[in-house]
Amino acid sequence: MNILKYRYFYFAISLVFLIPGIYSLIRFGLRPSIDFVGGSLIEVRLPDGQTLGFDQVVKLVDDNFGLNAVQQSGPAQYMIKAKEIDEAQKNDLTSQLQSEYGEVEVLRFESVGPSISQELLSKTLVAIGLVSVIITIYVWRQFKELKFGVTAVMAMFHDSLILLGSFSLLGYFYGVEVDILFVTAMLTTLSFSVHDTIVVYDRIRELGRKYPRMEFEELANTAVLETLSRSINNSVTIIVMLLALVLLGGATIRWFSTALLIGAITGTYSSSFTAVPLLVEWTKRVKKN
Repeated sequence: MNILKYRYFYFAISLVFLIPGIYSLIRFGLRPSIDFVGGSLIEVRLPDGQTLGFDQVVKLVDDNFGLNAVQQSGPAQYMIKAKEIDEAQKNDLTSQLQSEYGEVEVLRFESVGPSISQELLSKTLVAIGLVSVIITIYVWRQFKELKFGVTAVMAMFHDSLILLGSFSLLGYFYGVEVDILFVTAMLTTLSFSVHDTIVVYDRIRELGRKYPRMEFEELANTAVLETLSRSINNSVTIIVMLLALVLLGGATIRWFSTALLIGAITGTYSSSFTAVPLLVEWTKRVKKN
């Protein structure tokens, strides 16, 4: 059974998910949290039965606070996001809420300055760049050919773009923001994708030593068939756990779990149906030329 003869179909499936996400990234971008743009976050708990909306907060609080979002984080719990404010302004905001709603409990107060947020953003980009270069060199050295390293990283960026595009669409339609937890999820996705890809590549190398006269496409196809069930079985256990966290976890980790879930699914798919088809296509074109 030659499943790699349908590689252009697999590329088409990838494009179906990549194109909307890339369009959204170009058109709408991502919605950065205060981790990247600076500002303050106050999480409060209201007395039971009380509800809080953005319009109500704007009426209650002076415009000088620069409020820009109100998000529910649990039963009678809300996260109020604003420009950077100090402790005195936070107390002023709390007292105004208490005058309207009664006893208000402050669960969390975080403030991130613009210089710190810019440093965090630049370090994130540097980390992703370093990871890509190191992985390319490592896979290249392990498999003795540049094509293995390049195609592994191409599959890795395939997963990253789908994840980024998904959160761009979620940000546009549902107001989902990307924060430092999203960066953690994205770096985890990179490692998950490459891990599965290396397993398939290693099987291709073993088969190449065992059957030196076999065509490369046949070697790759056999390797995918022999490792596919293992990859799916491993991934299903992770996907079930992450799906439970998305459905049953709290609001504070829901989108982090969603990012990991998207990364696990795309990483499983790309290892066998993006990285290996790219490797086969590269080999065939070089041989033809």
